[in-house]
Amino acid sequence: MDRLEKICIDKGMRMTEQRRVIARVLSAAEDHPDVEEIHRRAAEIDPRISIATVYRTMRLFEDAGVVERHDFQDGRSRYEESTEFHHDHLIDVKSGAVIEFVNEEIEKLQQKIAEQHGYKLVAHRLELYGVPLRKDAK
Repeated sequence: MDRLEKICIDKGMRMTEQRRVIARVLSAAEDHPDVEEIHRRAAEIDPRISIATVYRTMRLFEDAGVVERHDFQDGRSRYEESTEFHHDHLIDVKSGAVIEFVNEEIEKLQQKIAEQHGYKLVAHRLELYGVPLRKDAK
């Protein structure tokens, strides 16, 4: 049983075989796939899975807090498994590649800015968009 499948079961979700396949696809993902890519990967395992089933399942997983949806300004919602590990994203606007990173200086600066404005920071999301500096960069 994969991580995401176990989390869903622990949350009391009814796991149909199609939901299990979709959960396995997401657990195995090393990228941030959109619904169409999740469907393509899931259909390789079970050709009976429809795109509508993937859309419904992703909404269910998102509402349950087991996946996070990201809108990286490319017109597609992309997904990743929710974790307690905080990270930010750098998006290559040419290739669509998403790089996850953690930077303690940025974290401290965000805290400082919130405090300067009289707030306690409780959550944040940082997305940086860029193009490679070199032609040989990925």
